[in-house]
Amino acid sequence: MMRFKKVYIEITNVCNLRCSFCIGNSRKSKFMSIDEFSIILDKINGYTKYLYFHILGEPLMHPNIVDFINLANEKGFFVNITTNGYLIDKLKGVEGIRQLNISLHSFNPINGVSIDDYLNSIFSTIDSFSNTFVSLRFWVGTNDDILNGIVKHYNIDFLPLDFDKFKVSDNIFLSKSHEFIWPDLNNNYYNRVGKCYGLIHHIGILSDGSVVPCCLDSKGIINLGNIFSDSLLDILNSDRVSKMINGFRCSKKVEELCCHCGFLDK
Repeated sequence: MMRFKKVYIEITNVCNLRCSFCIGNSRKSKFMSIDEFSIILDKINGYTKYLYFHILGEPLMHPNIVDFINLANEKGFFVNITTNGYLIDKLKGVEGIRQLNISLHSFNPINGVSIDDYLNSIFSTIDSFSNTFVSLRFWVGTNDDILNGIVKHYNIDFLPLDFDKFKVSDNIFLSKSHEFIWPDLNNNYYNRVGKCYGLIHHIGILSDGSVVPCCLDSKGIINLGNIFSDSLLDILNSDRVSKMINGFRCSKKVEELCCHCGFLDK
């Protein structure tokens, strides 16, 4: 029955930063309980093996982050986490994380932490891992001091000027991409033509249990149902989901929010 390459789970929509590039949270602040998380794991069992703690919010803000990782592992899931890196000390020495994605473009000196302290905390934590893959992500135009700090710490002799991904070691990679525009009904982007992997390769579950088609529907505009009250099978068999999937396969966006998303459009 395995259907999705991954399922995004927003264990909290609360963040410790206010980044200028982030769409921000307009929903009620929420920390998912361990019982709620356990219910979700049981309901998505068989649909995927890979969890991504990422939609909106900073997952390391959750006081039970390690318990969430351990429970997911116990139930046979592989855990992937996306973080801004400021609270990364909470993961030092923690096993059971398949991949850790660190959004280095989140660094800003106005947050009260020096770039050296920020990077040293990240290096200290990821160097404590034994089997975790780490993706050090940044956008084109990110502070050069961040890249220089990485080059110095890992003794990188040569770094191509133009690269999308660079292998630092067996488990650590640099990943560079351009900043994207969050899909929003009020943004200036609009295109009815385009494909998406939402509902085909992945789905998202917000902290209140709302099921959304992808990790970019941070406001829950395309609310397909609630994992706590509905079965995932019923949600995925709905006419709305069917129309979206058929549309994407024909390069047609049937939902208004999707028309305001240019993440995969060229």
